[in-house]
Amino acid sequence: MPLDFESTTHGTIAFGFFNIDSDMLLLDRCFFFSTQFANWMTELARSPSGSPFTAVWEIYHINRPEEIGNLMNAIHGIEFSGFIGEVYKIFPFPENSSLFRQKPRGTATRPTIERIMSRFSMPEKIFFNVNGQGDKIHVGRYEFSRKVFQDMIVYVWLGGYPRWTDNSPPDYIQEMKELLDSSSHPAFEGISFKVR
Repeated sequence: MPLDFESTTHGTIAFGFFNIDSDMLLLDRCFFFSTQFANWMTELARSPSGSPFTAVWEIYHINRPEEIGNLMNAIHGIEFSGFIGEVYKIFPFPENSSLFRQKPRGTATRPTIERIMSRFSMPEKIFFNVNGQGDKIHVGRYEFSRKVFQDMIVYVWLGGYPRWTDNSPPDYIQEMKELLDSSSHPAFEGISFKVR
């Protein structure tokens, strides 16, 4: 389930996993995979500290809310509109609520998710910018403070809500976490991966 995070440019926006069978993340109207996110964070962690950082992310963007769909209605099987609705037609919410855990092998569904997404959006590029102090992070048009962006990273490491199955993140997420723990880049200064 996505959670609300406070941006400094657009107020509160949703970020997170939206289906336990997929590793795709949404950021307001932007969509990308957690494998990409982990790679992007790894790239930042390995960059020189104290220097501005710029990268280009390839993401999907759905401009119209009705084409994104209604997550809560899709979860409850009430309505399957938009991209999210189409995903839930194929990967429905589990009948047994104890199975509501983010699946570490969500990458396996990526071809299916990309095929669905192709009906709503094509890949596009956005800039990812971090200032030299590491306290202003821009993802496209959205700006976040260091603390909020770190909270978003920790959310991914935990598997969002409801967290990873057996609290066991996939290897690529664990590797990201270990690298960020040891990184000297100021964007990760003070980050804590302790379970809250």
